[in-house]
Amino acid sequence: MSEPPNAPDAFDQFRPLLFTIAYEILGSAADAEDVLQDSYLRWRDIDQHEVDHPRAYLVRIVTRQSLNHLRSARRRREDYVGNWLPEPIRTEHDASHDVLLAESVSMAMLLVLETLSPTERAVFVLAEVFGHSLVEIADMIGKTDTAVRQIARRAREHVQSRRKRYHPDAGTNQAVINRFLLAARTGEVQTLMDVLAPDVVQISDGGGNAIVAGRPLVGAAPVAKFLIQLAQHSMAGMAIEFGTFNALPAVLLRSGAERRLDTILMIEMNDDRITGLYAVRNPEKLRTADVLRPLARPRDA
Repeated sequence: MSEPPNAPDAFDQFRPLLFTIAYEILGSAADAEDVLQDSYLRWRDIDQHEVDHPRAYLVRIVTRQSLNHLRSARRRREDYVGNWLPEPIRTEHDASHDVLLAESVSMAMLLVLETLSPTERAVFVLAEVFGHSLVEIADMIGKTDTAVRQIARRAREHVQSRRKRYHPDAGTNQAVINRFLLAARTGEVQTLMDVLAPDVVQISDGGGNAIVAGRPLVGAAPVAKFLIQLAQHSMAGMAIEFGTFNALPAVLLRSGAERRLDTILMIEMNDDRITGLYAVRNPEKLRTADVLRPLARPRDA
């Protein structure tokens, strides 16, 4: 079948929006790219001249593909070795002007979304982040308006009871990170404790392919002890870079002459205290971490 001349144009135009939807439903950039590839093939093979609203049509395709993919991904994650974290994505230029978008791709929010069922997650993301009406969502996922209304209420209550308040403050963040890194590398326990919130949580994801803490660590004392040991034994000789991943300040550790990406440590803060540390060391999740993927919500698309 020959490809209609406008097939890639509309898809490319809305690609940032479609990727953002798929990523927030799936929590995996690799899976989101697979969904977009499958969705593009479906879009390419239809008569675009019969589609009155390309964006709505493409969002429906991507949503349905994401839901199908998520159901199988959930089964794979049950066999995942150790703690599972979403695949980090670089967000330097996208989320800074849009607090809702930034919060929606933050590690804390994505982990809350993991506790929803696949359908609840899709409904919440489409309604709360992307502003679709419940009638539109019902058509996208093939359920009745009444059913979607109940799902939306249940998902909203679940997320609101678990979500953390989002605190973007780049100036304060960098100063805290500098003190944090210096204290960890020099072994200054008290200084490190001073920048960690009493209930700080540290989660490491190695996927069975890298050495990490086997379970989440909670509390300033155990987290500080772990970080100092990590800095003394694992950070020696590594190059340190700073970046923004999932709308959070991040420290990147690179090893060897080839500067292979070893760790992305995303840092969540409240005022001048670190409340969450998310370390991704699984090489499979770091393979395309340096790729800057544009994100968008409908008003940006």
